[in-house]
Parts: sequence; C-alpha cells; structure tokens
Amino acid sequence: MKVLVLTWEFPPRIVGGIARHVAELYPELVKLGHDIHLITIEFGQAPRYELVDGVHVHRVSVEPSNDFFHWIVNMNQSMGRHGGKLLLEDGPFDLIHAHDWLVGDAAIALKHIFRLPLVATIHATEHGRHNGIHTETQRYISEMECQLTHDAWRVIVCTNYMRQEVERALGVRWDKIDVIPNGVCPEKLVSEMNFNSIEFRRRFAHDHEKIIYYVGRMTYEKGVSVLLRAAPRVIWEMGGYAKLVLIGTGNTDDLKRLAWELGIWDKCYFTGFMSDEELNKFRTIADCAVFPSLYEPFGIVALENFAVQVPVVVSDTGGLPEVVRHNKTGIVTWTNNPDSLAWGILEVLKNPSYARWLTNNAYAELAQRFNWAKLAHQTAIVYDRVIQEHITTNW
Repeated sequence: MKVLVLTWEFPPRIVGGIARHVAELYPELVKLGHDIHLITIEFGQAPRYELVDGVHVHRVSVEPSNDFFHWIVNMNQSMGRHGGKLLLEDGPFDLIHAHDWLVGDAAIALKHIFRLPLVATIHATEHGRHNGIHTETQRYISEMECQLTHDAWRVIVCTNYMRQEVERALGVRWDKIDVIPNGVCPEKLVSEMNFNSIEFRRRFAHDHEKIIYYVGRMTYEKGVSVLLRAAPRVIWEMGGYAKLVLIGTGNTDDLKRLAWELGIWDKCYFTGFMSDEELNKFRTIADCAVFPSLYEPFGIVALENFAVQVPVVVSDTGGLPEVVRHNKTGIVTWTNNPDSLAWGILEVLKNPSYARWLTNNAYAELAQRFNWAKLAHQTAIVYDRVIQEHITTNW
C-alpha cells in the first residue's frame, strides 16, 4: 500500500519522541513492501528531498511567523500544499497517517479533498500533560486533538493507559483505538565505539562515585525536581559516593536553585544538550537511569536503557508501568514521592547482582515486546483494516 505520512519532526530535527518513532517505524514498513512518503519541515542543511532507509522524505519550508501558533498554521499550509501535489502527481495513495495535533489541519484537509481515510497516532494529550485543561491555550490544543481523532478512521496509541486517556479526555470510542507500543533499535545504541571510557567518565564523576542519570526535557511533567529531592538520601546512604547527572535542555534555573538549597550542588552536573553520539557513550558508563515523570504516555527512554543494559528506575505514572515491569525489568516507584524514588535507586546501587538480573531481563524483553519489525506488522494490520473498511463503506 502507499501511505502519506505527516509529522512535524523527523531526524535530524528532534524535538521529542515523535522523531525517533517515525524514523524507526517506517523503514520497517518499507521492508514489508509498503511505499511511504513522509512530509516534515526543513531543518538546517538537510535535503528538501531524500530517500532515508527506503522512506521518501519531503521537507517543506515554513513562512516566518509571529508566534508558535501562527507558525503551526503556516506549517500546515506548507504541508497541505506539498501533500496535495504528491497526491495528485504521485498517486494513487491508500491512506494518510498523521502524528499528533500539530499536523492535524493539513491531514484533515487532505483527507476531505482527496477522500482518503486518515489514521492518527496520538503520542500525548494536552489534558494529560497538565492534569486537566486550565487555560485557553490548553483548551485550543485539546480541541485540535479532538478534531483530529474525530476525523481519523482509526486512532493509534502506545499504551493501554493512553487508550483510556484518549477515550476519556478526547471522547474517542474505545473500539476505534488500537494500542501499538513504541520500540527501539538496539543496534543504533550499542554500535561499537572506540573511546577511553575511563577518561570519558571522569568528565562527569570521580572514579569512586556511582553515576545516577536522567535524560530528557527539563519540564515540570518530567519530575526532575522529585529526583533532586530524592538525591540527598541516596548520596548519604552511599557515603557521599554518588553523582547525579542531568542531561537535557529547558528552563533549568529553578532546578539548579533547588539543588543548591538541598545542599547537593557539588553532587549535580547539568550537562545541557548532549548529542546522540555522546549520549551513547555516556550510557556505557552510567550505573542507574532514573525517569521520575509525573506524566508519561510511554517512556521510550526506558527502552533505550534496556538496550544498553543500564538498570532503570521509574515512577508508576502513565504508561511507564506497562513498559517497565517492577522487580522484573526495572524498579517502579510511587509517583511524586522522593522517598520511594530514593529507595528504588538505592536498590539498584547497593545490589549489583540484582541490577544485572534486571538488565538481563530487560534486554530479553526488547525482542519479545518492543521489536520494530513486529510493531510495523501490527501497524500494517491497522492500515489494511482501514483500507478494507473504506472500500466497503459509503463515504
């Protein structure tokens, strides 16, 4: 089948988890014999058109904008124009697949103009990110999510938790939603690297210090402040031999201030942005990965640590308990509870053999549950269902 995909991020433009999701899902669909054309936005020196692992990637320009929402409007107009051109000149296409509300306007317009069925993947909801809708901006985004899921023939989410959230927050029928997890490509994370790991490690911690790390956006919903509040107990029980490394960008001023107030400033290292190459090296020298989110639809960062066999400690929010099985593939702690989080981290650091058992189990789980080839097959089944129903249904 021939599919037109719309996504606002695709490597090398990486904003969140969508970029990695689409970059790893669609090459597997190509291997299954499907023809994929993906429209995203231009970024740096990336070509306007290129073939990436068999996927036809089209990057469109976006007109200058007054603010973020104006930029979204302009992006959708560019995607709509280029999508219409592809559908007219390179068709026939079988369906359209949109990733999140940001590309919803273009996807819905193309659906109606060309009378093609639309599939939507909802990676997160505005309601979930903010534990409700509290402002006009949040209401606008939530309404856009509602419109996209209403116009979609099928809606794909990554966990059963997200299925419940999309049903509750967006009013989508339960039987319209398919659950297909995210995956990970271990070979991209564990490729052979020739570097001095001892010297590299000394950039972040002393030789005798255990490295506890977080990677992700520095936003409230990621729970980084919970990790900082858990750190004093961890450092004390480890005899001072622990270092907290926080990787990612965002507004870190409040977090740095909190680290100072807690008396752990000398035990914290805020790295800022870290390239994928550096991050792959870093994971080889880390002792524990911690993701204390207050809201998390899935948690693909947990899978990345499964792949490189770093023990994982997470909170029991959202889809994380579906990804990390407590006392089997990692440790699941109470959400927004520094004492519980500290306990989980100490379980890993104080019990090396137990930590190795967890990482062995987690690595084995990748092939069983989070293999992109299997997940692409599940996606193709959804596509086939939509196409068959479309053929036999009056529009």
